[in-house]
Amino acid sequence: MAAARPHKAPPARVPTRCVAALCAACFLLGFGVVNRQCSPILRAEMVIIGRTGVLFCRYWAVPEHPGCPNKHIVNWLPIFQAGSRSASGQVSQTREVIMALDKTISEIEMRLAAARAAQATSQGMSPSDSEGEPGSMQHRISYVMGIFTTFANRDHLRRLEKEKGIVIRFVIGRSANPDPNNDVDRAIDAEDKEYNDILRLNHIEGSEGLSMKVQMFLSTALTMWDADFYVKADDDVHVNIGITRSILVRHSSKPRVYIGCMKSGPVISKNDSKYYERHHWKFGTAGNNYFRHATRQLYAVTRDLATYISANRHILHKYSNEDVSFGSWLIGLDVEHVDERSLCCGTPPDCEWKAQAGNPCAASFDWNCTGICNPVERMTEVHKRCWEGRAAEGGHAQF
Repeated sequence: MAAARPHKAPPARVPTRCVAALCAACFLLGFGVVNRQCSPILRAEMVIIGRTGVLFCRYWAVPEHPGCPNKHIVNWLPIFQAGSRSASGQVSQTREVIMALDKTISEIEMRLAAARAAQATSQGMSPSDSEGEPGSMQHRISYVMGIFTTFANRDHLRRLEKEKGIVIRFVIGRSANPDPNNDVDRAIDAEDKEYNDILRLNHIEGSEGLSMKVQMFLSTALTMWDADFYVKADDDVHVNIGITRSILVRHSSKPRVYIGCMKSGPVISKNDSKYYERHHWKFGTAGNNYFRHATRQLYAVTRDLATYISANRHILHKYSNEDVSFGSWLIGLDVEHVDERSLCCGTPPDCEWKAQAGNPCAASFDWNCTGICNPVERMTEVHKRCWEGRAAEGGHAQF
């Protein structure tokens, strides 16, 4: 009897569901690599080549705009190889492919979210702030700082924007009953016309709406400026712009960073308290603390995180306190929390001693007032004693 021919196992096949999912991923990838101005029609194609079962994804753009180049193949992307010699090698290769696709899809989602924000028209803003059309951002800047206020003073803001890549705007909402003849509204309009540094939001002012105001600020700022960081600051806090910049620059290469003076206070369940938390039951047993989050006076996030908050603002929960809300939006994400203590120095003599020692503070305020007590009267004094230029007098760098 002739010896039986050894049976050769057929090569592993790529599951149908996997092919469909990978094809969809390739299609999405095409959106991220084709020039939007050409308004292309994207086409995707998946091909299995050879006995080894190498799966390729090809995508190209068929432009409609006459000024765009003719149809061209953008790329061949190897996606998956079946029939690996060893199970461990196949698992490792599959893991790498999934991680690469995950990263690509995340980047595309961020871009799509930014595009949606750019097209949003629900946010009102001051006409004078629209240096260009929404989405027509020129060059990358260091950071955008929104000072949450109703009225404030300003000095040399345009020079900072031009020379240092720092944009500062006073973020103001609207009254519940807007009236063009109202003295406050008229004063704001006059200031905006004179200084061109007020960002008006279609938001009704009130402490209960601060979480929403932060979201609207991020959504609006994303459409107007392409920045590494987006910063929120209260108007009764003394801020050293240069020191703040140096802190942010140290983390500018990281995609998802949340910088602030981190704290974790008790959850207040008594409704007669100023900091009463309506949803205190969500934090478990009475007496528990909040999760770590940046204090409300000043904090910053990278562009990716600002885009995430903007894109999901309608489904992100808002707690009683704005800083708790902001921290909760990031708690489930892969985010680096940076506890920067120079963002929560005390007023003189604390910030003054640190400035004299060559370690000027980025932000100073009084904890008992959650800002500088009597800021209209004391802000000038705090600035003279705590500004970053004092470090330069001792031989240290000055912004």
